[in-house]
Amino acid sequence: MADFSTDTLITSIIKAVLIVVFLLLSVLIAIWFERKVIGRMQERPGPNVHGPFGLLQSLFDAMKLLIKEDITVKAADKVVYILAPMISVFCALLVFAVIPLGPEVRIPFTDIITPLQLTDFPVATLYILACASVGVYGIVLGGWSSGSTYPLLGSVRSTAQVISYELAMGLSLVSVFIMAGSMSTSQIVDSQDTMWWLFPLFPAFIIYVISMMGEVNRLPFDLPEAGGELVSGYMTEYSSMKFAWFFLAEYINMLNVSAVATTLFLGGYHAPWPISQINDGMFDQGWWGLLWFLIKLWGFMFFFVWVRGTVVRFRYDQFMIFGWKVLIPFALGWIFILAAFRGVQEFGNIDARPILFAIAAIAAVLLVVTLIIDQRTSARSQPERASANTNENEPPFDAFANGYPVPPLPGQTLPPSPRAARRAAQPATRTAQVESTGQEDNDDN
Repeated sequence: MADFSTDTLITSIIKAVLIVVFLLLSVLIAIWFERKVIGRMQERPGPNVHGPFGLLQSLFDAMKLLIKEDITVKAADKVVYILAPMISVFCALLVFAVIPLGPEVRIPFTDIITPLQLTDFPVATLYILACASVGVYGIVLGGWSSGSTYPLLGSVRSTAQVISYELAMGLSLVSVFIMAGSMSTSQIVDSQDTMWWLFPLFPAFIIYVISMMGEVNRLPFDLPEAGGELVSGYMTEYSSMKFAWFFLAEYINMLNVSAVATTLFLGGYHAPWPISQINDGMFDQGWWGLLWFLIKLWGFMFFFVWVRGTVVRFRYDQFMIFGWKVLIPFALGWIFILAAFRGVQEFGNIDARPILFAIAAIAAVLLVVTLIIDQRTSARSQPERASANTNENEPPFDAFANGYPVPPLPGQTLPPSPRAARRAAQPATRTAQVESTGQEDNDDN
């Protein structure tokens, strides 16, 4: 593991403060970055007024949330209602403590040599999973304590989402543990000195990337928020800085899962080949490592934004079926294959790496084919379910029969909206008035 024997208490405190500042600044940049990229995708400029290239727009948005009126719902459990966003933010800030941002470096103007990492221990990756699991309690408690239906539904969805997709994420990380022989983040990075785990463990990488998007509630897996269904989900009853804390936690978690993917699959702070071979690895040492780490990190952030701008939200049943019937079984099968490979390599004294690459390619193809078949099967069976659920003798569907709105199942249709009927009747009434008066009212013009 990385050597922290020369770190003093002051050094550790300075590192912790710098990590917090780095995360807060990265969130401001990420919000601006997301709005600019999606704006370019949708052929609009995005933020371009406050500061050069609109860089200060995120800062002004944060100040606006800071001075907004802080409203507390009367029906809320006030202690839990206030505590929930704090839990989400604090757990999100803890993850970067074990992320190696670079190798050992010399602090400028001093004789201090220290790793660009706050701390590390033999089960650091399990610590990351534990922080992610506890952070979900903020979402669950925030929805439950709001005393409202939509936040409660969002928090329940978040619970199911974490149970299903965190299992797949944990199984994908087991592949890295088997190959690296350690759960220490610094040792995993060192094990990728010659080859990144992305290539031999490509199926596990695909599973992790899909799971990390479900873990941070981003499109197409933002079911706990689901603006088109639940208003804003678990954040509906929050305002001002309490809402901003949830918003902050979401973006910090995006940085967290991107940093974990960089550390476990993309070699961490190691330079990409062939740059790592120049001048005996000159560009793979010192402060260069921080540069490569940030490039990989923001590559994943661009991927988050790209998916949000191009992919629509899953239905909830599709979401759960995909997690339990596709990702988890496939991850279990891949671990079984990888364990067999390691057994042959260790005890049979055989170089089985070509076999592993072939198996990884076949498994990746099978995963993609499985996703396509599952999507087509779901689309083909939907008309059948609709026809099966249609019965002429059944009464008309009532969305408010149980006291709260329920979306229609396939084959059920909502009754016509009274408001839509009034709007449809307005043009006919207006036409009759124009024909009778011969002119339109000035205020309508």
